[in-house]
Amino acid sequence: MIILLIVVAYLLGSIPFGLLMGRLKGVNLRGQGSGNIGAANAMRSLGFGCGFLVLVCDSLKSILALALAAHLLPTGAAPLDFVLIGLAAILGHNFSIFLGLKGGKGVAASLGVFLFLSWKATVAAFAFWLIVVAITRFASLGSLVAALLLPFSMFYFHAPILYVEFSALAAILIFYKHRTNMARLLCGEENRIL
Repeated sequence: MIILLIVVAYLLGSIPFGLLMGRLKGVNLRGQGSGNIGAANAMRSLGFGCGFLVLVCDSLKSILALALAAHLLPTGAAPLDFVLIGLAAILGHNFSIFLGLKGGKGVAASLGVFLFLSWKATVAAFAFWLIVVAITRFASLGSLVAALLLPFSMFYFHAPILYVEFSALAAILIFYKHRTNMARLLCGEENRIL
C-alpha cells in the first residue's frame, strides 16, 4: 500500500498545472518570464488570478496525496509513511514524468505537504513569504526565507522531529531549485512577481 501511495503521490505531483493553465490561455509558460511553470511565473505571465489558481492547484495535489494516504493507511500510521508520500509529491512537481523529469521549484507543492503535516507551522512560515514579497516583490526571495524558517517553525510548534528534518530537506530542495534565482538576486537581475 505504501509503495502504491508513493507512486500515486508522485503522479499527482507531476501534474503541471501552471503549464496547463498557460495552454488554456494560449501561453507557453516555459517560454515566458523566468520559464518556470510555477505560480510566480504564472502570475507574471497570465495575471494574478491565474497565478493564484496555479498556487492553489499545486498545493492541493500534495494535500490530496496525503489525505488519500491518511484515509487508506491504518490509524496511527508512522510519520515516515507520510514523509515518503509527501516527498514523492514534491519530487513529482520538481521532476515531472510528464515533462521529461523537469518541472517547477517545489514551493507550492511543499506548501501543500506541510499544511497537511503541521498547518500552524506552515502558516507562520508562509506569513514571512507574504511579508517579504509585499516589501520586495521578489517571490523567489520570499520562498527562500520561508523555506529557511520552516524547520524552526515546525520545531516551535512541536511537530514530530522527523517532520522537522523533512522540512529541512524540503528547504534544501527549494534552495537547490532556486540557485539561478539566487544568482539573479545577487546580480540585481531577478524578475519581480508583478
